[in-house]
Amino acid sequence: MLFCDLDADRAAAVAAEVVGETRDSLPELATDCEVLVLAVKPGALRDVAEELDGKAPALISILAATSTATIAEVFPGVPALRLMPNQPVEVRRGVLCYVAAEGMPDGILVKLLGLLEPLGELIPLQEHLMDPAMAVMSSSPAYIALVAEALARGGEREGLDPKLAGELVAGALAGTAELLGKRDPETIRNAVASPGGATEAGLAQLEGVVEDAFVNAVNASLERFR
Repeated sequence: MLFCDLDADRAAAVAAEVVGETRDSLPELATDCEVLVLAVKPGALRDVAEELDGKAPALISILAATSTATIAEVFPGVPALRLMPNQPVEVRRGVLCYVAAEGMPDGILVKLLGLLEPLGELIPLQEHLMDPAMAVMSSSPAYIALVAEALARGGEREGLDPKLAGELVAGALAGTAELLGKRDPETIRNAVASPGGATEAGLAQLEGVVEDAFVNAVNASLERFR
């Protein structure tokens, strides 16, 4: 893997982490690679394209709120894949939503998806659904982490060691994630919350409040994309 960044030290640090190399300029990077990953702020897209004279090998763009049509304007004729991964790609359990640019050759698309497949689950989407998907899957690891913190704090206040509370919550969340692949959320809730039991009492404090909070969070994220 090859890296180029305005901050040369940052590029060098990332390259060292993955046993890669650096290049001093974007044209050098594009010349020496088969696939160019665009990982800049959306506002920098046109500057990058200008520096590359609109030419590149196949592109993977992880620019938020930047359509394949916009990429095609500045990189005409270049095969491009619009991709939005979430943070769990770090442990190869990510969700990666993607849209292939119009006219993308099948052979190139298969190759790009093959490179990405080890990072998690690949989800093809229509372009107009990318922003709502981002508001759900890209932001949600932060929301779930907030839930984990809150649950652990509840245990700490009742005497659990903070480290143990965190481990208990992490384990419960990991197992629940596996269950969600097999059962719908309502079935899981009903299985855990027996009538008149402790879980039912806890759910009574959360129902409605949690749903409204998360719907509002998704809407707030979407407003930033629009």
